[in-house]
Amino acid sequence: MARPAVIILRELSAISRRCFCQIPGGLMSVRAALLYVLAAGVLAVAAAAPASAQEQKSATASDEAELTPEEQAERESRKACKVAICAAFHNRNSDGGDIACNIVKTWRKERLEKIVSKAKVSWPWGRVQCVADIRLKRDMLIKAMTEPKHEAVLDKHRVACQIEREKDKAEIKFDFTPKVTFEGGKATKALLNWGTIEAPTLVKGAMWTATATDNTFNVLEGTVVEDINDFIARKCMEVKDDWQGK
Repeated sequence: MARPAVIILRELSAISRRCFCQIPGGLMSVRAALLYVLAAGVLAVAAAAPASAQEQKSATASDEAELTPEEQAERESRKACKVAICAAFHNRNSDGGDIACNIVKTWRKERLEKIVSKAKVSWPWGRVQCVADIRLKRDMLIKAMTEPKHEAVLDKHRVACQIEREKDKAEIKFDFTPKVTFEGGKATKALLNWGTIEAPTLVKGAMWTATATDNTFNVLEGTVVEDINDFIARKCMEVKDDWQGK
């Protein structure tokens, strides 16, 4: 079973605490919560799914009924991207262009509070919205599923997030250039290759520590591999009627 973003948070938070041992304790929960945003933002882009596994597990019928028009539009746009990616993976039709999607994911304050509370931290601000452009080469996805072994080097992906605060909005931008090795149609290795970070000073310090550590020790590899395989094998089946025959 793929580990949810909150478990990534615990790992990154533990790393961050070791590297930032001189920061006053009052800042610990803020930094840990921001690391969650980093992890969640990556997963939202990597999977292009309607919701993360953690959100699906905790969502209720009431949550679904209360989606705003903006949230409904976001969900539909993510589904369209998910269908396009699954069609390339499973139909393996070389006709058609490469896949290009604009992904938007918004987390309400109450949802963030509920999720980060499981990691024993609090969320001090308002909602968060992340936006990313996904670019995937069709032949790369087909080779990943058909060749005995294939190393897929993805284009650089850039994520921009806005965090609502009491008086203003904080903007976070970061990029990564993933490299994933497939064997027998399954991901076996992954490296995110974190790049530049643009953010307010406190946020940037926490994010830089987490990403630099992952670039060195690749602590997120297991999670990324599991999420990719779960996406191909299970999540694609959720929209099979939409991509079958395309």
